[in-house]
Amino acid sequence: WDNADFSRGVGTTFYQEFSTLNTAKPPFIRDVEAKVRRYVRSSYSAAWTLKITWEKAPVYAAWTDTRKTITYQAVLTTDGFRSYILMLYQDGGMQWDYTRLTSTNVLIGYT
Repeated sequence: WDNADFSRGVGTTFYQEFSTLNTAKPPFIRDVEAKVRRYVRSSYSAAWTLKITWEKAPVYAAWTDTRKTITYQAVLTTDGFRSYILMLYQDGGMQWDYTRLTSTNVLIGYT
């Protein structure tokens, strides 16, 4: 989430919380559970999930160029014992010109 700049009024950030302990699970949560099960190869049933979306986020400093934006999400989920994060990026990957950033070791995701 490094270097997004919303100061020029371009892009937005929003979130949605899902408390699914003892409640019916919407399709989004069933999809999250399926992804976690597939990636970690174990059973998983979400008790709580938070979806954060950065939509059309311009790179810092936005005054240089607000045309190249990126939309991405972080989905944090837990069953109360184990917690996971899914990092989801729009099709086409990073739209920012990362060659103009001050850091040269840019990654999509985390290590």
